[in-house]
Amino acid sequence: MARQGLAAEFLQVPVVTRAYTAACVLTTAAVQLELLSPFQLYFNPHLVFRKLQVWRLVTNFLFFGPLGFSFFFNMLFVFRYCRMLEEGSFRGRTADFVFMFLFGGILMTLLGFLGSLFFLGQALTAMLVYVWSRRSPQMRVNFFGLLTFQAPFLPWALMGFSMLLGNSILVDLLGIAVGHIYYFLEDVFPNQPGGKRLLLTPSFLKLLLDAPEEDTNYLPLPEEQPGPLQQ
Repeated sequence: MARQGLAAEFLQVPVVTRAYTAACVLTTAAVQLELLSPFQLYFNPHLVFRKLQVWRLVTNFLFFGPLGFSFFFNMLFVFRYCRMLEEGSFRGRTADFVFMFLFGGILMTLLGFLGSLFFLGQALTAMLVYVWSRRSPQMRVNFFGLLTFQAPFLPWALMGFSMLLGNSILVDLLGIAVGHIYYFLEDVFPNQPGGKRLLLTPSFLKLLLDAPEEDTNYLPLPEEQPGPLQQ
């Protein structure tokens, strides 16, 4: 019964958060069981473009290291802030949320190549946290019961804690930088004099992922209207 309740609870999680979290957990489990090796997952431009191992463009975002405190720490932040974004500012806008992932992933891959970064999941986490924090500036955050501060300080606290765990802050800085670029282009620049939205979600994504919008001018047929059918 407990297992069924947990499964039902997980199925209530928004689809993008559910899919990304599950992919990260399954990838880590596969490495832990030695079904996969991290050497098959990391980002390597030579193997991607010369050997056509294109899956590395995705798998480098799914592996957060072996099971341990660092992994659970990252999964906690991925699940929490990805879900809060998807249920908050991206509610009913699944295509826009997926497009944010694509935009961030492509930009991180390009910049990560310049910085010789091999795994970018932590950078993606930092981007999600940064965008959420900028869209919730008045929210107060309790950081593991140790500190309480305004949401915009959270990405920097996360980076400091990541550094204490022995991780490179370069990855966190990359995620914060990409998150700021997205936030500026999506939330700041369109509201400036002469500004406009530059990040337009492709229509095929909207068609694929979003529920069709109802036509306000549509008049239902008599048999579609509520109440007894008039013959």
